[in-house]
Amino acid sequence: MATRPNSPAAKDIAYVLHPYTNARRHEEIGPMIIERGKGVYVYDDQGKEYIEGLAGLWSVAVGFGEERLVEAATRQLQQLPYYHSFAHKSHEPSILLAEKLLEMAPRDFSKVFFTNSGSEANDTVIKMLWFYNNAKGRPEKKKFISRIKAYHGITLASASLTGLPANQKGFDLPLDRFVHTACPHHYRFAYEGESEEEFASRLAGQLEELILREGPETIAAFIGEPVMGAGGVIVPPRTYWQKVQQVLRKYDILLVADEVINGFGRTGNLWACETFDIKPDVLVTSKQLTSSYMPLAAIMITDEIYQALANYTKELGTFGHGYTTSAHPVATAVGLENLKIIEERNLIEHAAAVAPRFQDGLRRFADHPLVGEVRGVGLIAAVELVSDKATKAGFDPVGSVGLHLFERCQANGLIVRNLGDAIAFCPPLIISEQEIDALLERFGKALDETQEWMNSRSIAAE
Repeated sequence: MATRPNSPAAKDIAYVLHPYTNARRHEEIGPMIIERGKGVYVYDDQGKEYIEGLAGLWSVAVGFGEERLVEAATRQLQQLPYYHSFAHKSHEPSILLAEKLLEMAPRDFSKVFFTNSGSEANDTVIKMLWFYNNAKGRPEKKKFISRIKAYHGITLASASLTGLPANQKGFDLPLDRFVHTACPHHYRFAYEGESEEEFASRLAGQLEELILREGPETIAAFIGEPVMGAGGVIVPPRTYWQKVQQVLRKYDILLVADEVINGFGRTGNLWACETFDIKPDVLVTSKQLTSSYMPLAAIMITDEIYQALANYTKELGTFGHGYTTSAHPVATAVGLENLKIIEERNLIEHAAAVAPRFQDGLRRFADHPLVGEVRGVGLIAAVELVSDKATKAGFDPVGSVGLHLFERCQANGLIVRNLGDAIAFCPPLIISEQEIDALLERFGKALDETQEWMNSRSIAAE
């Protein structure tokens, strides 16, 4: 790749190791330098405009360039730019945000614990529930059940919850105490002729078999995204969550709802737990909490869990866990203002109102020769590519066509994310119907260009 000496792109190649990136390929193609953003659009250093169809990384609810969030951060930086929350210290932004979250929560929770990311939050949940079960005199009740294709983070522990090979290969993961049950993707894993309800019953039965095989007395919790995100935007089949919860209650296993992507309106309700009638014991949220203007995540726990933790801290002398920047005053001030914007501008109601145009528009691509399934709910969706619509066969190698479509989308001014051969969409909650139409138009053009590329490859191979 030709780059100007001392340009940002050249310096990036020289100095930066990127997450989720093939480092050798990056040396060849270099980075896209994003310079600024406004609303649902971002602009690179050449001035090219892109619709940000993934809201950054599933997260910029209120759009880019929101001055109220800049002002909230500036005010807090001027007043108290940093303080910790260790050893009985606190500050007003974190107190007010905790109060607001408990007010907004989908059920009665007791306390909020702040971290810097969803990965840290899920890692903390693991430690917290180990601590909880030790407090309850159940030292053997420590295993976590997650799901194949789940995404719960990338720390050693949270990556062990994650059910994606790319997050575990080469890292000696998963660790012990983490087991995985089936992925609830009806299109991919249902038997021929099996209804969504029948598929959900079979998966609930497999979960119960796993619990009995491992021993219910050894299992602390089941963790799940209401709608799976990085695993391919997988919407659960009808009755799935009701049946899973019945199994968990039967064996006294806690339920952790990972709403890091789903929370604050993404599925058309404030919480995806409301969309799917989930009653979690622990809820984790991040991303849209601050629209990712600042790093922040929050864990909400029931009073039953809190009381056991509190009693144990009295016995041990402390809850020996926390981060230098837990409940950072600037991050929590931005989070509080972000939630005010979401409420004042009725962004959850707006997302629900424009979702049909978004979902119906994407489903019009279902007849395209490359498309196997279009799935989604609210303002989150995926288009899965196949080589054969009848057999649902994918491509070899996996992800090769998805990568090409991803690149054609960028060439046409649309940023999405390729998850293997599934293309994910998760636009900012503020997106208008006109901007949805533009997103669909740019994606359609890129999809057709990908089909032409496939056709040319077929001809060349003959």
